[in-house]
Amino acid sequence: MFYRSAAVTRTYRLLCSHDSRHLARRVSTAANAVSDGTSAASDGTSTPLDGASAIEKAVTRSGKRRHLIFNNRNGPSLQHFLAQPQRKPGAAANAAEPDEVPYMAVSDWGQGRKYYVEVYGCQMNVSDTEILMAVLNKAGYLRTMDAADADVVFLMTCAIREKAEDRIWSRLAQLKAQRTKTRPERAPMVGVLGCMAERLKERLLEADKLVDVVCGPDAYRSLPRLLSLRAMSADGVANVMLSADETYADITPVRLDANRISVHLSVMRGCNNMCSFCIVPFTRGTERSRDIDSIVEEVRVLSQQGIREVTLLGQNVNSYRDTSQSGAFETQGYGADLSRGFSTIYRRKEGGRRFAELLHRVAQVDPEMRVRFTSPHPKDFPDELLYVIRDNPNVCRNIHLPLQSGSTSCLERMRRGYSREAFLDLVLHIRKVIPDVTFSTDVIAGFCGETEAEHADTVGVMREVGFDMAFMFAYSMRERTHAHRKFQDDVPADAKARRLQEIIDTFHVTARKRNQRFVGTQGLVLYEGLTKRHARPFGSDDHGHKVFLNGSVLADLKPGDYVRVFIDSATSASLSATAIKKTTLSAYYQQFPQPEFGVA
Repeated sequence: MFYRSAAVTRTYRLLCSHDSRHLARRVSTAANAVSDGTSAASDGTSTPLDGASAIEKAVTRSGKRRHLIFNNRNGPSLQHFLAQPQRKPGAAANAAEPDEVPYMAVSDWGQGRKYYVEVYGCQMNVSDTEILMAVLNKAGYLRTMDAADADVVFLMTCAIREKAEDRIWSRLAQLKAQRTKTRPERAPMVGVLGCMAERLKERLLEADKLVDVVCGPDAYRSLPRLLSLRAMSADGVANVMLSADETYADITPVRLDANRISVHLSVMRGCNNMCSFCIVPFTRGTERSRDIDSIVEEVRVLSQQGIREVTLLGQNVNSYRDTSQSGAFETQGYGADLSRGFSTIYRRKEGGRRFAELLHRVAQVDPEMRVRFTSPHPKDFPDELLYVIRDNPNVCRNIHLPLQSGSTSCLERMRRGYSREAFLDLVLHIRKVIPDVTFSTDVIAGFCGETEAEHADTVGVMREVGFDMAFMFAYSMRERTHAHRKFQDDVPADAKARRLQEIIDTFHVTARKRNQRFVGTQGLVLYEGLTKRHARPFGSDDHGHKVFLNGSVLADLKPGDYVRVFIDSATSASLSATAIKKTTLSAYYQQFPQPEFGVA
């Protein structure tokens, strides 16, 4: 009799959602065949088929090995579903193990093998790595800090720009050389994970045997099985299926650095914005949010573990929308409006608990835990969200507000949903509600068709706003994006470099000037320890600045302590301060409820 476990049911539901009726018929046929231990031949006859032969048939054609790839376009074939998973004797029906699916009937769950992880790209990749580690550890794998000691080397990759991908290709070539020259008798497997895995799956597997396993952002639960399949001599295996509902909410991450006092907590995944330059919707799928109960509970656990700062994380974090049933948090629709003058190219859904509600609930867990969030979209800053930031002292007063371009015509080509004027109005409105707010931003130089006048508009907005921090890049066209289909990457490389340098120079001039307003004032700093390179004491303030510290009080501080400081000097990138007195977040804001400077 065919047994469908909860994990198999989840996978069945996921696969059917991508190829609906056609794939459902294939799974149903396979289920019936497995019930009597046979497979259906093309002539209608049936032949016995066990798990191993099913896998062999899946990866073999005319005696030649080929790659086994699971994706949204051509999911598993009939043969992939014919092998039943073998339940271990005495195993509980609801035992927490990596997903078991009938077309991956392999019993190897790690058996003490060691893995090594290198993380590239954004903070979401750091969060994904911590989820991945939890899955691997549960499957019996052990983490090693030495790549030379690893049985498997993973690269958690980024695909946002060409330069990021070039780094991975270079690293893969290095790993191949090490495998063939230094450890030919025990060469480690190499796995590519994350956004680059989804974008370049076939190329990665075909590239001169550089990669053994490819696993996309929504498929980490299947990674132990993929490693087992690769061990059965397939040339390469990949699972890059994108999910409409995977959030990993039930997995407790294993922190990369157990001694850190701050963590990033993923609250939603994917993006619906479809900006013309961005690859994220194609590598991470559509938006889906974790339920508010699991998030608040995880923050509560982090507080009990001594974590002093949590950053709520998502590709478009402030579009968070939780529609789950909650016995504790019933408020819905609070803060559902768009920022004034902003629009979307997709139809927004109504209802659910929004980001303002989530941020408020998280802030209430521990008044001594600072709360940040990234990365938001300017369209999702309703007044309710601004009031939560203003009224909760432990919600940091730094807002990331990605500009991308200061030209209305360029913003239209980027499909950003706002004009230059709407962006500037939003900045003024936020500063009116939160007088001591600071802004960070993202800026792209040399987008498709950008003229000198459009570039000048961007530089002008940067001068007018005066961003406190900025991430600035030359445009890099990505395949599959709207820009790749509709536009030409026609700005010469030398023009991009010149415009980028002008943007960088403008930022440093304005940031240095704005940071001078902190000199001679007091502030609150979360002490983080010593810098790696020069062993200088440092911490961070509520406004997102790195603050270098001096003073005799430092002898009494440990990472995670709050300290009141006097700002001595400032650059465009950091502050220097004298530590005055160890304090608490609540005590400091009772004594200093408002900043000593006004709106600049």
